[in-house]
Amino acid sequence: MGPLISLIVILTLSVLITKIATEALVHTGLSKQAAKFQARSAFTGVGFTTGEAENVVNHPVRRKIILSLMLIGNVGIISAIASLMLTFVNTSQDAQDNLLRIAVITGSMALLWGLSKSKWVERRLVKIINKALEEFSSLTIRDYVELLDLKGDYEITVIEVKDDDWMENRSVGNLQLWQEGINLIGIQRDDGTYLGTPQAETKVTTHDQLILYGRKNTLRNLEKRKQDFAGDQEHEKAVREQSEEEEKQKNEDKRSR
Repeated sequence: MGPLISLIVILTLSVLITKIATEALVHTGLSKQAAKFQARSAFTGVGFTTGEAENVVNHPVRRKIILSLMLIGNVGIISAIASLMLTFVNTSQDAQDNLLRIAVITGSMALLWGLSKSKWVERRLVKIINKALEEFSSLTIRDYVELLDLKGDYEITVIEVKDDDWMENRSVGNLQLWQEGINLIGIQRDDGTYLGTPQAETKVTTHDQLILYGRKNTLRNLEKRKQDFAGDQEHEKAVREQSEEEEKQKNEDKRSR
């Protein structure tokens, strides 16, 4: 039973370590998606693409984080394999005992997977990690949720442009997202190029990842919108709703004075 407990502990620590590394990489300027991918790649030793690798190795803090993950990952994977082998190496165990151990391992992995996908757990874990990073590291920890006022109906998200999406092959100026109350913060190209505060003439292409700030419902609608008449109608509807929202805010501002 000892090796089985060790395996579960190692798996739990592995998930926690990659979460900590992800948040640390986010605070160096990487997007959440890129940070998560880099952390998992480094921990498992599977490698990552050249463009993203350059973004890491050219940054001294990111380089230290990735190096630490590689070292910890090698130890963790070897320890996990050793614990797994020891769990089943005892020849005195019968088939029922082995099935019980397999069930425990499977259940533990399923529970860890569920917890890692839980938004509730994510929010609380991020707060704890950020406090720890602020206390024990030299990273500048800022509450971006507070800075961007990500409360109520507003959020910051990343939308990948796919074939036949309403935004595909159109310029930023032509999209007129600001009329819908959406701010385009940046564009991450498929080749690794990042465009901050894109200009009106910047063209949105397939596989671009757009970093957007706005109301949740508007962003969800934009992500589903297609290049057809219905898509144009959805844009016009969103513009009208934003105009009504702005008028409502003006009236509330007048009343509060």
